[in-house]
Amino acid sequence: MKKILIVDDDAAHRAMLKANLADEFAVAEATDGDEVVPALAAGDVDLVLLDLKMRRMDGIETITALRQAGHYLPVIVITAFSSVDSAVAAMKAGAADYITKPVDIDELKIVVNRVLRYEKLERENAGLRSRLGEKFKYDGIIGASRPMRDLLETLALVAPSAATVLIRGESGTGKELVANVIHENSPRKNGPFVKVNCAALHENLLESELFGHEKGAFTGADRKRRGRFEQASGGTLFLDEIGDMSPATQAKILRVLQEGECSPVGGDETIRVDVRLIAATHRDLEAMVEEGSFRQDLFFRLNVVPVELPPLRERREDIPLLAEHFLRRYAEKNRKDLRGIHPVAMRLLSEYDWPGNIRELENCMERAVILCLGEEITPADLPAHIQAHGGTAETSAALPAGRSLREMERELIAATLKETGGNRSESARILGISRQTLLNKIKEYGIDA
Repeated sequence: MKKILIVDDDAAHRAMLKANLADEFAVAEATDGDEVVPALAAGDVDLVLLDLKMRRMDGIETITALRQAGHYLPVIVITAFSSVDSAVAAMKAGAADYITKPVDIDELKIVVNRVLRYEKLERENAGLRSRLGEKFKYDGIIGASRPMRDLLETLALVAPSAATVLIRGESGTGKELVANVIHENSPRKNGPFVKVNCAALHENLLESELFGHEKGAFTGADRKRRGRFEQASGGTLFLDEIGDMSPATQAKILRVLQEGECSPVGGDETIRVDVRLIAATHRDLEAMVEEGSFRQDLFFRLNVVPVELPPLRERREDIPLLAEHFLRRYAEKNRKDLRGIHPVAMRLLSEYDWPGNIRELENCMERAVILCLGEEITPADLPAHIQAHGGTAETSAALPAGRSLREMERELIAATLKETGGNRSESARILGISRQTLLNKIKEYGIDA
């Protein structure tokens, strides 16, 4: 059972919180902020529930003292509704989230469980980093699921070798990112990392791009040009979507792998190159070999070390980590102060199948950050097809044209309350309004909730 330390100088409020949380959590108490660091000496507290206004040491001072003492466990602050700015300041100081008074116990439990769940994923990610060792860097690769742990352990073994690597996975799974991680952890990390997308270039242009060309080799070749193999010499060449390469170009790639040399288009010169090749594809190369569209000898040369990237739907545990990562990235980019993702929105994100994988999730979160008008991402900020996937589309489908805005608002509020089982705090968050505004609307419209 997780243990929560409640810190509040109001004994009655502290007792109320303890009574309502004790059914799910072990609870300890502290009467003021200066008691928190000593209370953590035993090291068995998982989360601190901290009032912002206390007599001897306020919440922000307490968080600062915790960090200075080397305690980085999650902190949720409690503040009066009129002091939300102070709660935001506390989050900048290191708090994980905040909740306003009067405390809605259902909302509090949702926030506590969300913060603990995210903290668990972060610990697993940190543990994985520790097991791989400090020398292995995998910046940008996020995940603590079993498939990702297996992948990263494989990369830690593969990267220091000289072997050719074939990265396979659906579009949007991060093949280029993995190729970069292999390069950055290899003996060639100080050499160039050169990338070519084989699907983006016509066959004739691709050959010139890879091997270079002499002046006058074809129309428009007004100067001699070094190819990507030559540019990557001493480093790593990453060929993305290698399954889209023509048989003629495949033969020339095979020559480079076998002999370590190539010739520019329109020239007789032989150029020696020292390149580690990493290839990637979303295609079924074995099937292409069977049908004769991909050379079997090249496939064997490329497939020395196969690396499979799991689609996002097979590593759903990583979706919260990724979503929070993209939230922070695009909130900073767009200068928006967002506190997180509402649990209902996170459930929709976690249950969606993501055919476009990580790239689709990133685009979704960027859109949500831009559209969000509140303090956290709600289902209303997500694309309609993701809302529909979770069944929330039924709410909008029940509001046909021809109704007044007042009628539509009343029905939307009633439908949301029904969906949340009458939980007013959760309904307010989904609707993107404050709890008090929702209570006023319920009263105004005479909604039975």
